[in-house]
Amino acid sequence: MSCKLTCIIVDDEPLAVKLMESFVDKTPDLEQLGSFTDSVEAINAVKELKPNLLFLDIQMPDLNGMELAHMIPAETRVIFTTAFKEYAFESYEVKALDFLLKPIRYNKFLVAVEKAKEWFSMRNEECVKQNAECGAKTEDGPQSLFVRVDGELRNINIKDIIYVNGMKDYVMFYLEGETKPLITHMTMKAVEEMLPPERFLRVHRSYIIAVDKIRKVDRNDCIYIHNEIIHVPNGYQDAFHKFLGTRTINKM
Repeated sequence: MSCKLTCIIVDDEPLAVKLMESFVDKTPDLEQLGSFTDSVEAINAVKELKPNLLFLDIQMPDLNGMELAHMIPAETRVIFTTAFKEYAFESYEVKALDFLLKPIRYNKFLVAVEKAKEWFSMRNEECVKQNAECGAKTEDGPQSLFVRVDGELRNINIKDIIYVNGMKDYVMFYLEGETKPLITHMTMKAVEEMLPPERFLRVHRSYIIAVDKIRKVDRNDCIYIHNEIIHVPNGYQDAFHKFLGTRTINKM
């Protein structure tokens, strides 16, 4: 399941489009949805496909980049590409993420992509927290939360979460009834904060488990849950043993 940022390239110069396409092709974090030399055709595609990023030239016939930037969906962010640095200040009026001055070098392009990744990561965490706080509530708190997957918000029932596995800047939600995990770009700390502590426990730097989904715990502090065996390391054993103490009937 892809966790790339989707993008569209708009520039009235075909050679500039080809250069940006080559940059996108060799950047693992990006997925190109299309490229256009006609700004009028481009705006229709942007409205339909709603990419995360729009690499947008400013000086174009018919509809210039600044005008086009005011017409794009709210969820699409702009990175301007232009040969005219005098537009830099004006670009911030449309909340552009970055401003790349032609001729564009790949290292500068990568810096802009990293800014975009950070922006969407922060937005994702804020969105998840807000939805967790404003979701459907009962006496026990929110029963569902929203997770952004492939540019869409997936509403998942908290009771369906088996465990969460973190890998660098991504986390994977393993759910009952799902053959594959839902992968999203956020931190384990953000996940830990949004899940109810009475139902979930962090037992490893990379694992948060639903305590009611544990099948067994062996004498080596290995948790058997779903198709995974998770060993609880020293730094998490005190909290885990304390939890076990509250749930164990025939204590030794």
